[in-house]
Amino acid sequence: MANDWQFDLRGAILGRADLVQAHLKRANLEGAHLERANLEGADLEGAELKEAHLEGANLEGAHLEGAYLGGAHLEGAELNEAHLEGANLYGAYLSSGTIGLSETYGDASTQLPEGMARPAHWRRADAA
Repeated sequence: MANDWQFDLRGAILGRADLVQAHLKRANLEGAHLERANLEGADLEGAELKEAHLEGANLEGAHLEGAYLGGAHLEGAELNEAHLEGANLYGAYLSSGTIGLSETYGDASTQLPEGMARPAHWRRADAA
């Protein structure tokens, strides 16, 4: 996506920010600092989160469909009920402290970090 950003917030420092249900669809948050930010229910569909710092962030119920999270730091983030359909998490940093990954929504087009198993409840490509 070349210069097609709804918002350009590259490198923004938003740690601990209250961004509940924020509308950040197609936002460029590359390298942004969102440590411990509350992004519960936020719309981050199609967002660029390359190398973003989301350590300890609350992403519960967030919409990350089609978002790019390559190199994003998600250690200790809460992902319960987050929508990851079509998201690219290849190269993202997750840890055993990442909460609720098994409780997310994803599909066959969701790209996961190398070695990470796809949750069994995610839709398969041949499922209707």
